[in-house]
Amino acid sequence: MVSIQDRPRSTQPTTTSSTKPAVAQPTATPTPQPGKPPTLGEAPPPPKLKPTPEPTPPPELDAESTVKINTDLVQLHVRVIDRNNRPIDNVTKGEFHVFEDGVAQPVETFTREEVPISYGLAVDTSGSLRSQLQSVIDAGKTIINSNKPGDETFLVRFISSDKIETVQDFTDSKDQLIDGLDSFYIEGGQTAIIDAVYLTAEHVAEYKRENKTDRRRRALIVITDGEDRNSFYKQEQLFSRLREEDVQIFVIGFVNELDKETGFIRKSPKEKATMLINKLATETGGRAFFPESLSELPQIANEIVRDLRTQYVLSYNPTNKETDGTFRAIKVTVDQPNSAEKRIALTRNGRLARRENPNAPKPPPVRMPVTNPAKKP
Repeated sequence: MVSIQDRPRSTQPTTTSSTKPAVAQPTATPTPQPGKPPTLGEAPPPPKLKPTPEPTPPPELDAESTVKINTDLVQLHVRVIDRNNRPIDNVTKGEFHVFEDGVAQPVETFTREEVPISYGLAVDTSGSLRSQLQSVIDAGKTIINSNKPGDETFLVRFISSDKIETVQDFTDSKDQLIDGLDSFYIEGGQTAIIDAVYLTAEHVAEYKRENKTDRRRRALIVITDGEDRNSFYKQEQLFSRLREEDVQIFVIGFVNELDKETGFIRKSPKEKATMLINKLATETGGRAFFPESLSELPQIANEIVRDLRTQYVLSYNPTNKETDGTFRAIKVTVDQPNSAEKRIALTRNGRLARRENPNAPKPPPVRMPVTNPAKKP
């Protein structure tokens, strides 16, 4: 893996990251696919995002201390908009209705107060975004400059599975984040969008989870052309992982440069990218943007900031107590006023129930090595 520190000093900017990404250890050779001859060499290991923050140890309790935590509560971050996608901020608790698998759920808590936001900004720095990079960096600065006290952000640049690099880990320092953005540069490689979203969303979800009273919102902003070339993880694995976390994903997709021709058998790259981007947003209660020109980026950045700030936080105690690890569909509705105003509630579309033994090891995903991958121009 090429680290930021090892690139030529005369042609590339200097990064602010002080830690080189760790090199993943190789895994065992998987069983060849049926009907195909075995491939020499080992399969690539799962991608890793480094560095990661050291977990904060929980406070020590004396022998007589008792802590009661309701681990069944499901927290939802809900945006309410009108037909023109403008936020509505005057909805009361009694006007919200939550359903899980079609069954009404009692709303336990409700708040409209602003809470800190922990979010990641992951930028595709492969060759396909060469002409957009500076405008993307400027849009990132607009988002970062909107940070308020308590907000924390981390930066990632990604290309292929082995080049998903933390440029700046979580910090509240705008100066460090701006410097990190200015260090972004374009590099060739097989774009691994699914891997990048998988790792960065996981990093956001796990950050400060040790604090059970932490009510911060968690989000991920991804800027990419949406075309996945060579990810280790599959889409099914990605969305299964996302359903375990409450991380909203906002995506800015530059899909217009992709091939617009659609074949009779397979979807065009543009269509596949658009579907992936829309699914990332809708399944997590986020939002997708498809700019027609770079001039739209400042407004998009402002809309993402607005969406992150204009939200309601609800929690409910699910009536279905089965710990079977199955998917539970979630829907939130709001009462409609007597006027012509239309209210639309947006949140993640479901969750995975707790497993009976959450510590049981999961089998690692296996992918056959690619013998002759297509090169991205």
